Amino acid sequence: MERETTLSKVKLLIAVLLLQLCLAGFHIVSRTALNMGISKIVFPVYRNIIALALISPFAYFFEKNERPPLTFTLLIQFFLLAFIGITANQGFYLLGLYYLSPTYASAIQNAVPAITFALAAALRLEQVNVNKIYGIAKVIGTVVSIGGATTITFYKGLPLLNSSYQPHNIKILEYISASSNPILNWTLGCAFIIGNCLAWSSWMVLQVPVLKRYPAKLSSLALTIVFGLIQFLIIASFLENDIERWKIHSSGELFTILYAGLVASGLALSLQIWCIERGGPLFTAVFQPVQTVLVAIMASIILGDQLYSGGIVGSVLIVIGLYFVLWGKSKEKKERGINEETKDDLRSPLIGQEESQKENSINQSIP
Repeated sequence: MERETTLSKVKLLIAVLLLQLCLAGFHIVSRTALNMGISKIVFPVYRNIIALALISPFAYFFEKNERPPLTFTLLIQFFLLAFIGITANQGFYLLGLYYLSPTYASAIQNAVPAITFALAAALRLEQVNVNKIYGIAKVIGTVVSIGGATTITFYKGLPLLNSSYQPHNIKILEYISASSNPILNWTLGCAFIIGNCLAWSSWMVLQVPVLKRYPAKLSSLALTIVFGLIQFLIIASFLENDIERWKIHSSGELFTILYAGLVASGLALSLQIWCIERGGPLFTAVFQPVQTVLVAIMASIILGDQLYSGGIVGSVLIVIGLYFVLWGKSKEKKERGINEETKDDLRSPLIGQEESQKENSINQSIP
């Protein structure tokens, strides 16, 4: 029994580390795709087509009897979810990555749990109890994480390593290298990634009321992707009229698109669901900073990325804030569990007394 428990823990640990590796690889692959000149609109279109092809069969067969009927109101809600969770989320991410290193894009994304808590609290979906230690921890963590993201945005700092990476040698970054204000490019990139985090957090928060009305999760995701695809195709009809931009010109471009669709949207999503079911959302989120470390290593080796002091300071603050928020959530969950058990213990004698009284009255009524 003990051996089985240890083995299951090892499997969970390997799965969550593999998840972070897959997501870290996506940052590098996305930047590589931009370096190759793949359109920032064409790339997410192909990615979501592959993701939809993967998810749709599972949604259709596994949730055949769970899907409630679609109403006009639900369709509007899915359209808005798609705009926030697919179009804005992926669009802001690629725009941010256009101006910024994958390492710092990943670092800023560690602020997502804190931003999600702030949005949920603002919408009264999350309680903020500053009279409790866990409530204070969540507030402090949110402030520190947002402070870290702000630090990365407005303070680039000094370079820490000598890097052979030259942005002006990369076609996709010619405009950036020609700019007379590189700090503005850094700031723009961070602003777009913060927009990505806000969209991502909003998507997670706004899914809650929608899933209550439409509890089929895979079907909900498939519908969201459909509407996201429609939105990207409408944008593409205005901004990507050149048919050449839609053609895949090399095996490298094909690899980046397949990785984004199959690994980032397919394998990573499956691993995330499995890890959350086995270890819970907090356990999975705790390992998120590992992704940033993996991105930093891969970006340095593959892309020759440079690290800056401001980015390191901001990243450390974001991770500290992340753990404050996660600790607060964990403490709150435990306390609520204890309170529920206490209530049950208090209820059980009363229920027992009521049942015994009922039995006595029944016995008394029998001649």
